[in-house]
Amino acid sequence: MSRRLACLLAYCMFYLVSDPLFAASEDEIVARARAIHDNVMALDTHVDIPLNFATSEHDPATAEAQVNLDKMREGGLEAAFFIVYVGQQPRTEVSYRHAKADAVAKFDAIHRMTDYLYPDRIGLAETAAEARALFAEGKLVALIGIENGFAIGQDLSLLEDYRRRGARYMTLVHNGHNDIGDSAQPRPQFGDDPEKADAGLTRFGHEVVDELNRLGILVDISHVSRQTMLDATRHSSAPVIASHSSVKGVADHPRNLDDTQLMALKDNGGVVQIVAFNPYVKEGGNATVQDMVDHIDYAVNKIGIDHVGISSDFGGGGGLSGWNDALETFNVTLELVRRGYSEEDIHKLWSGNVLRIMEAAEQVAEYR
Repeated sequence: MSRRLACLLAYCMFYLVSDPLFAASEDEIVARARAIHDNVMALDTHVDIPLNFATSEHDPATAEAQVNLDKMREGGLEAAFFIVYVGQQPRTEVSYRHAKADAVAKFDAIHRMTDYLYPDRIGLAETAAEARALFAEGKLVALIGIENGFAIGQDLSLLEDYRRRGARYMTLVHNGHNDIGDSAQPRPQFGDDPEKADAGLTRFGHEVVDELNRLGILVDISHVSRQTMLDATRHSSAPVIASHSSVKGVADHPRNLDDTQLMALKDNGGVVQIVAFNPYVKEGGNATVQDMVDHIDYAVNKIGIDHVGISSDFGGGGGLSGWNDALETFNVTLELVRRGYSEEDIHKLWSGNVLRIMEAAEQVAEYR
């Protein structure tokens, strides 16, 4: 045997025995994935709640929903952004008042859950450090995100009020344009012209981004139009988040980010949270966990492991085969392990990257 062949064989043997997944049995793969899942904080950045949340009609612990406290604990979903969502309406003073009232009602509901109903089970985190501390205590972690800047109407001062109530990110736009910018999905019933050129972030929208930076609230660019996303990402002095989006390189949907947007996100230091929403994950639907992780793979290969995360959009239409509620959260980790992601990688994907950009926003903020 030649020396070169001997060296090659030795290298191959070393590689085979050192690869933890090579020739591993199914039981060994599952056990490795379980050990990793038990060790990381699984943080879902988008869980919608109904207006009757934390009432006798919708008990946060046991309600018939994709996410409740019992399912979070059993499924290993340790943390979630609970969402203060308001739907887009015509831009009138009456609609602005209704949007504010709905937003405040949802803020109050989340606080009822953490402060009065189940303070022994789940705590509200307003900083990355508080989230880590609650996790270390063995408690579930609640954070708050606002979905749709329509919640502030044209009143910039409402952002500070919402920050005091615990908001840590705000999605600038939802379905339909608002005073902040254009949507990825215009709504003609609200006067949007789908054929009109993408106008991007408005002058007021630039002021909103500045104020969000001042307050330490993450700028969320999910749902926004391509130009609005690029404008907001380039204008923000803190990393931005796409709290529940996927990538056009895998599924061509208006809500997904193209390669230019992904690179802008990377340059900004932000994170895209790949979402388990059927039509965003697979054209035609019928998506699986494997299809969702294809989006994670694509984004990681394009912009790096430090800029990718995970979200469900449970309660807002999210869910796919293999991850259709909080009970099935482990299946995401299992698929990541099958793809060769390390424990450090999986920690970043589940929570490390989001907590990092929260800290970056806190450092930029002038609000204390």
